[in-house]
Amino acid sequence: MARDKAYREAEKKIEEARWGAKYLSFRYMYLTELPESLGQLAQLQELELSDNHLTTLPESLEQLTQLQSLSLAKNRLTTLPA
Repeated sequence: MARDKAYREAEKKIEEARWGAKYLSFRYMYLTELPESLGQLAQLQELELSDNHLTTLPESLEQLTQLQSLSLAKNRLTTLPA
């Protein structure tokens, strides 16, 4: 399935970003959900999630304590984590 492929691609990007990336983009990946492992990127400062099909965000985003910029335009968000 295309969704499964996009999710696996997102997991691969997260794995590569563990080497200290400050910026990560999932733009135009048409993701319907984000991997929970995203929360392990404590050094991340900018996260680009625009142009996907996200309806919610994982609670693990709270672990991104260095995050300064979060782009969510053009998604289908119905709820946000506290």
